[in-house]
Amino acid sequence: MSNVSCSARADVPSPVPVPPESASSPVSMATGLERLLRLVRYENLAAGLSGGVVSTMVLHPLDLVKTRLAVSDGLDVRPRYNGMIHCMRSVWRHEGLRGLYRGVTPNVWGAGASWGLYFFFYNAIKAHAQEGRESELSASEHLVSAAQAGAMTLCLTNPIWVTKTRLVLQYNNETSKKQYKGMLDALVKIYRHEGIPGLYKGFVPGLFGTSHGALQFMVYEQLKRDYNKYRKKPSEAKLNAFEYISMAAFSKIFAVASTYPYQVVRARLQDQHNKYDGVIDVIGRTWRNEGLIGFYKGIVPNLLRVTPACCITFVVYENVSRFLLGRRH
Repeated sequence: MSNVSCSARADVPSPVPVPPESASSPVSMATGLERLLRLVRYENLAAGLSGGVVSTMVLHPLDLVKTRLAVSDGLDVRPRYNGMIHCMRSVWRHEGLRGLYRGVTPNVWGAGASWGLYFFFYNAIKAHAQEGRESELSASEHLVSAAQAGAMTLCLTNPIWVTKTRLVLQYNNETSKKQYKGMLDALVKIYRHEGIPGLYKGFVPGLFGTSHGALQFMVYEQLKRDYNKYRKKPSEAKLNAFEYISMAAFSKIFAVASTYPYQVVRARLQDQHNKYDGVIDVIGRTWRNEGLIGFYKGIVPNLLRVTPACCITFVVYENVSRFLLGRRH
């Protein structure tokens, strides 16, 4: 991550006692907002958005395959796949290149917004925690900062992920049989027929999924710090592309292996072809019908997609953020 400026310091306390209620006064709130804005770096938003868009455009077909395998629970309304390669060939044969990129629009919007907002919130929260301290943040503090950033990001982007899942799970290539014509049509129809709850389906497992990003960022930050200590350089010293790729890949694989089942639960809640009564119902039915393996369906294409996607995103982010922040200074 780029080193967010932490030069802001708390004002020297006035010798005149300040009444407790003044903490909520307009002047106090304005001062707090001003301090917060000094920690915000829009370069992090632009850099994260760039990385998310580039990686999504390159690797969307693997995301489509992962989602279709994740919801593969034996229903007759959907095609049956015997694995990742069979799924990709089947989609190519029946739906063509366009089929492999079904749902790419909300995926690009979602990934771009998610990565941009995630890096934006994460660096601001991290800078706030670091403010006024000489010591570096601990691994647990990185974990908490990343979890908070993930929760804030999910609140803003969950409707986009619902539309992506719905579009990816439209199997038939005949336009007349499609439920949704595109991202905006899906958003409008979901809101019209299911209301706000429909746009926030899968939010609870998605919220649990913030642990995925938190674990990933904790490991990534720790690897960078330890490696730079080994090189006897500052913890935020710039690395080369291969070093960023190696650390991003390891942190992503660790996070995926630790948290993947929530993605299956989330995808099934958002699936328009099946109805569940909530997270507990999904977990219970998946366990009864498919066992433990049901919670890891689609993990291979997911790893093949998210690992290089994460590497691309982090390399683009690190370089774009350093370039933009360098221009600012």
